[in-house]
Amino acid sequence: MNLRFPGILRLLPSILALIGLSAACQAQTPTANAAGSTTITQWQYGRNGAVSITYDDASRHQFTRALPLMQRLKLPATFFVITGPITGSQYHGKFVGRPVQDIIKESATIPANDQNFLERCSAAGYLGFQGTIGFHTRAGGLYSSGKKQQAFHWMDSLYAKVRNGDFKPGYEPCPEYKEAVGSTWEEFKKDAADGYEIASHSITHATMPGLDEANIKYELEKSKEEIKNHLGEKYTFSAEVPYGYEDERVMQIAYKIYPALRNRMPEPFLKEIDRASKALPHPTDKDYVQWQRGPLHATPLELMKSWVDTAATNKDTWLVLVFHGIDSLGWEWTPIPKLEEYFKYIKEKETKLWIATFGDATKYIREREHARITSTATTVTLTHTLDKKMYDLPLTVKTYIPSTWKSATVTQNKKVQHPTPQRDAEGVYILYQLTPNTTPATLHP
Repeated sequence: MNLRFPGILRLLPSILALIGLSAACQAQTPTANAAGSTTITQWQYGRNGAVSITYDDASRHQFTRALPLMQRLKLPATFFVITGPITGSQYHGKFVGRPVQDIIKESATIPANDQNFLERCSAAGYLGFQGTIGFHTRAGGLYSSGKKQQAFHWMDSLYAKVRNGDFKPGYEPCPEYKEAVGSTWEEFKKDAADGYEIASHSITHATMPGLDEANIKYELEKSKEEIKNHLGEKYTFSAEVPYGYEDERVMQIAYKIYPALRNRMPEPFLKEIDRASKALPHPTDKDYVQWQRGPLHATPLELMKSWVDTAATNKDTWLVLVFHGIDSLGWEWTPIPKLEEYFKYIKEKETKLWIATFGDATKYIREREHARITSTATTVTLTHTLDKKMYDLPLTVKTYIPSTWKSATVTQNKKVQHPTPQRDAEGVYILYQLTPNTTPATLHP
């Protein structure tokens, strides 16, 4: 049947009814020339893959040297910040529990064990002396890896030194905390307004597996509250538990505080590869792969570029880059010339890669996995079952249109889009943005 515009508008409802457009559909593969068939693309804007640039610790050079580079290239990023050292913060490091003098006194007669280790390790940095936080960090790491006896030994050694007067009075935070001193919430407000995600990395960068539940909650809940008070609810979505720990006890507590943890997100549709793992993204039977890579000081640039290539050529790969130090400041710092060449390489792949904050990429994946599309002859409605206030990111929708359409108009919530018709093996289609859980979008030639 040879249809010509403008008669297409009159006949379109009958045509679409014949091909079953009125039936609800979910991310299904369209049949050849199936005008009206609608799906949600794997990634925003129909990109092949995604990449999120993230930073841990909030060392000053991240903002004075790396951020201007990203602003010039118009690259988004997520900064997991230690909130305690930020100028203007209300909440700072402290021990939540009984008086530390009672714990010190008790340690003289009762060695560290499963019953008292978490309390002693939680209090370790707040005993009133400099140099004790390193014992907390070391012991917490050993305890998390199952080396309990070694962890107990470190605690016994610490408390013996405290009782012997081997430390100078005072308080000394960890190196990551010190390197973050100098930032202000006013600066972060400007960064957030520019599209950068400011997220939580706890109050003091504590070793969470070495903390009891009360102190884990203090570090994470008060950091979240601090961010909310200064930046707003939007920025309390993402977090990273310091040191990248995936300790099950810690994760179960953290899951209840933050909707998205870079440490781990146990979704049935997501394969996760930690940055320390040597595993490759494929093969996989999941819809998505979160592939974390942590460039270190000596990581070859060509290897770093190969990660980007992998994400750009595989439909399911989300490359999550984890940076720490920048230009001589911070752990495993990356020099700016190397970072600039790398970021330019990522920018060059922008037509194939969706470059997004960690929070936005997480929201897109979850919304898509929980979405439902309902269509009529001239409308498309997108809904999902998630928290509507939290998950409101527009999704990219692909709708096949009659081949006679030379152009298309999409209207939703009084916003008008003019997507350019494209062609693939299935027929002519348009890509456009659809906001979930609002009014239907209307399509016209």
